[in-house]
Amino acid sequence: MKIVLLESLGVPQEVLEECAKPLIDAGHSFTAYPKDTDPKVQIERAKDADVIMLANMPLKGEVISACDNLKYIDIAFTGVDHVDLEAAKAKGVKVSNAAGYSTQAVAELSIAMMISLLRNVPQVEARCRACQTKDGLVGSELGSKTVGIIGTGAIGLRTAQLCKAFGCKVIANAPHPKKEAEGIVEYVDLETLLKESDIISLHCPLNDSSRGLINKERIALMKPTAIVINAARGPVVDSQALADALNEGRIAGAGIDVFEVEPPLDVNHPLLHSKNTIVTPHVAFASAESMEARCHIVFDNITKWLAGEQVNVIL
Repeated sequence: MKIVLLESLGVPQEVLEECAKPLIDAGHSFTAYPKDTDPKVQIERAKDADVIMLANMPLKGEVISACDNLKYIDIAFTGVDHVDLEAAKAKGVKVSNAAGYSTQAVAELSIAMMISLLRNVPQVEARCRACQTKDGLVGSELGSKTVGIIGTGAIGLRTAQLCKAFGCKVIANAPHPKKEAEGIVEYVDLETLLKESDIISLHCPLNDSSRGLINKERIALMKPTAIVINAARGPVVDSQALADALNEGRIAGAGIDVFEVEPPLDVNHPLLHSKNTIVTPHVAFASAESMEARCHIVFDNITKWLAGEQVNVIL
């Protein structure tokens, strides 16, 4: 089998070589390329591939269709909306993801954003550097808050567990309540969650029902003291509606790690200029530990698929 990696997995070269070695020793070829989002370049690199590996850069249908030998797409990411799954399905290509690799990393950054906003960390740091005091910037504690978790997959549930450890009341909304969430969250309808939560933390996948979920009308249901955290997928939130609410003081703050497009963002993106907003360039998933974990997961995916035992199945 010819295996082609179309972008870096964010690990040291020795880790990549260690993970690839069993496949190479078994007679398969492995070639790694630097990231290039140009479909023509991707086709040239992967045209003879049996297996395409990638992380979170787009993989369009035209690339999938042009790869005559393609049998398997191995996505080193949790979300898969950047890959044309319809094209893969039409071609009979199997698809797996790297479910679970970043659960702790994303949950921890979500908590970090919550605390940073509640304790006014960006503002008090600026005050300190300007040789000023905290006057007027005394924050509040996470443990005193009601946190609403939207989406209770692995990441949402882990975030709920961490919030619970801080002493928060945790409520949640999800299409399919999880038995393992018993004793950690109380499931409520979406309207109740938006009205009662001090912090709304988004952990849902991007699909037809979640696209634009946090829009002008739903933001209007939130408390004026509410904080929104999005470490899920960018299009779950209407960025302009959220920025307007922040700038007009209709909600108190936001922590945003994901956007409609992958960073770098346009300089005029509304959330780069909204009040009391912490923004990060899609880093929630990226820790040293999570990057190494996902490298092992995606190579294990290939090994199991070759053995006829596909895991982390998307298609």
